[in-house]
Amino acid sequence: MSTLVWGGVLGGIAGVGLLLVALRASVLRRPQLSDRVLPYLRDLPVRDQGPALRPMSSSPTSAAAGIFGPVLHSAAHVVERVLGGSASVRRRLQRAGLARTVQDFRIEQVVWGLVGFAGAAALSLVRALGGFGSIGSAVVFCVLGFVCGVFLRDNRLSTQVKQRERQILTEFPTVAELLALSVAAGESPVSALDRVVRRSHGALSEDLAHVLAQIRTGEPVGSAFESLARATGLPIVARFATGITVAMERGTPLADVLHAQAADVREAGRRLLIETAARKEIAMMAPVVFFVLPVSISTI
Repeated sequence: MSTLVWGGVLGGIAGVGLLLVALRASVLRRPQLSDRVLPYLRDLPVRDQGPALRPMSSSPTSAAAGIFGPVLHSAAHVVERVLGGSASVRRRLQRAGLARTVQDFRIEQVVWGLVGFAGAAALSLVRALGGFGSIGSAVVFCVLGFVCGVFLRDNRLSTQVKQRERQILTEFPTVAELLALSVAAGESPVSALDRVVRRSHGALSEDLAHVLAQIRTGEPVGSAFESLARATGLPIVARFATGITVAMERGTPLADVLHAQAADVREAGRRLLIETAARKEIAMMAPVVFFVLPVSISTI
């Protein structure tokens, strides 16, 4: 084939690609049904909305699942059978505050694994063009890239859980003090909880908002806080929920209990800060010994 024919074929392919991009962009610019309806249904709980009223996700994972859905689902089932531990993953997703199912997380692991596979394949191709490596080593390297991507997503989930738990520990004294002040001012525990949830924003406020939603649906206050104590991975939050339940059942002054728990968390945070500073003391001496001290001696 001549150069003119090749140019025509490539130009036609490029034109079709640009046309598809333009058609897709015009579809994406149309307002979704959720954008038109949800402003009039702001008080509707999210769990009671139908699929047509929920905002569509625009994350890369959801886009990949929409395009390569069957293949990704099959790969996610394989990863689930190999790794297992769906109960642990479900608990960590709940503790991280992520609105995802175990299947969605497995799809994300597959996507991360494919990214690692692509990076390893690109590096193997560069080595092959340079005359290094063999086909067997390249295949093993690509498989290792896929496995590393899968485990990196699992490690990222554990990191997200730790970050959220640190955020909860940071917010806990303030939220407990606000609850104690509201209860001491004469409000009931449910009214105080509603006030704190409306006035504060954060990880702990989201958990308390779930507790408040359960109470409003008819669940007893003690049962709602007991479910929070079972779901959380932090002992201090579990003691907080248990303390509120016991105080309401036995008539213990709730404000005193909340003040005491807030003081305990602040004291624990102070001890942790002192311990961290003691561990970092030697690391802080390294720049002084190897950088500052030689310069000072040389100038003298």
